Amino acid sequence: MLNFEGTRTGIQLVNAGLGPAIVTRSVVQVDGEVIGEWDLRTYRQLTRGRSVHPKVSTLQPGVPVLSGQVVHLLFLDDFDQRDHAWFWALVSERLMVEIFYESMYGGENFRAVLIPPWETPS
Repeated sequence: MLNFEGTRTGIQLVNAGLGPAIVTRSVVQVDGEVIGEWDLRTYRQLTRGRSVHPKVSTLQPGVPVLSGQVVHLLFLDDFDQRDHAWFWALVSERLMVEIFYESMYGGENFRAVLIPPWETPS
């Protein structure tokens, strides 16, 4: 989910379920090309060559996201539309993030997806 909170802007993951969600894996695409999982290596690819580096939270397999927990996946605290247009284009138009998870009972293979406009069904 894209989010604005004052000047904090970016992507956040919210567990709105009744229990913990156990992350099993993630897939990140930029412009339709898979570049990896939501980890530090992928973060470095996304921010390479930028003078400003957004803050990041990684998602490791087996880590729970508790009920009601908000995880800020990628964000800037002091977002400025003019100075950070590249960031807004990345998170709102170019980036697709899939997060696969299960309940504490396991076996469901649920999926949450941030879909950019180029993937949205018409």
